[in-house]
Amino acid sequence: MSDFQMKAAFLEKLNLPLIIDQLSIPKLDVGQVLVKVMCSSICGKQIGEIDGKFGEDRFLPHLMGHEGGGVVIETGPGITTVRKGDHVVMHWRTGKGIESSFPKYKRGDAIVGGGLVTTFNDYAVVSENRVTSIPKEVPFEVAALMGCAVTTAFGLINNEAKLKIGQSIAVFGSGGVGLNVIQGAVMVSAYPIIAIDKFDSKLQLSSKFGASHAINSTKVNVKEEILKIVGKSGVDVFVECTGNVDNIACAYELTSQAGRTILVGQPRFDQSLKIDAFGKHYGGKMIFASLGGLTDPAEDIPRYSRLFLEGKLNLTELITHRFSLDETNTALNKMREGETGRVIINME
Repeated sequence: MSDFQMKAAFLEKLNLPLIIDQLSIPKLDVGQVLVKVMCSSICGKQIGEIDGKFGEDRFLPHLMGHEGGGVVIETGPGITTVRKGDHVVMHWRTGKGIESSFPKYKRGDAIVGGGLVTTFNDYAVVSENRVTSIPKEVPFEVAALMGCAVTTAFGLINNEAKLKIGQSIAVFGSGGVGLNVIQGAVMVSAYPIIAIDKFDSKLQLSSKFGASHAINSTKVNVKEEILKIVGKSGVDVFVECTGNVDNIACAYELTSQAGRTILVGQPRFDQSLKIDAFGKHYGGKMIFASLGGLTDPAEDIPRYSRLFLEGKLNLTELITHRFSLDETNTALNKMREGETGRVIINME
């Protein structure tokens, strides 16, 4: 197995393009699964990792990606939840099974680290508890979306926002997670559902996914427009997906006294959040970071798969751009431009 080669896009130094090269795959240890990765979705967190948004990276060089779809090729000792030939979602939230050690790949004599799951590679050694089997009828691109964008958003609606029928919700950022938050809000009959973005094309997509109102933040005053829609009491749930500290402060200010401001986007490590006149916000208002929607992959992914296959979830239209593994850096640059939904890397 150590002579088995794979192609990977990995991070060697911060603020530089990923290296795309062949690596040797290690022998499987206890609790590890070898997956033939068919496609990966790109989360904004990967952009942050590469661009040094989270500060020093002590694990360089290392593989990238945490949401993918693939096929189990081989299982290591102790595996009970998946078997060879299974189609799987690769996810970062902890599922069922063993949590393995981290795999170590080799580039010549040099070690390239891998986490419990990586997806910017055409093969991956993955911890058992980071893969969940799905029906083979689910396309691999959709499987990749369920690794983060779908599960985070729907989990946020159900488990963190606890959004109720008729409650209002606003969403900063109409990317992969934001669009699914909108879709989830529609499914629980929230109203109004307000999308805020700086690109008209993304606002058009958000309307397609069910937003009742769309606000271009570059053309109007966001605060004034939202208060026109919901009244001076504010929004019941405000979801911030951009990581922009000004947007976070705005979201918190516009959240109702007993409402929730939920952070999905992450600011830079060296930025601070300033909230003025804090005293006027007492009354039960909460601000907190989403923990992946508190998703339980083993329970939630099969349910979302069934809903997709029954035509109840619109997931394929989340994908706005597709690239090959060799084009990974181009894909990342396209995401940096901001005018994307979810971007997919296809391995074949």
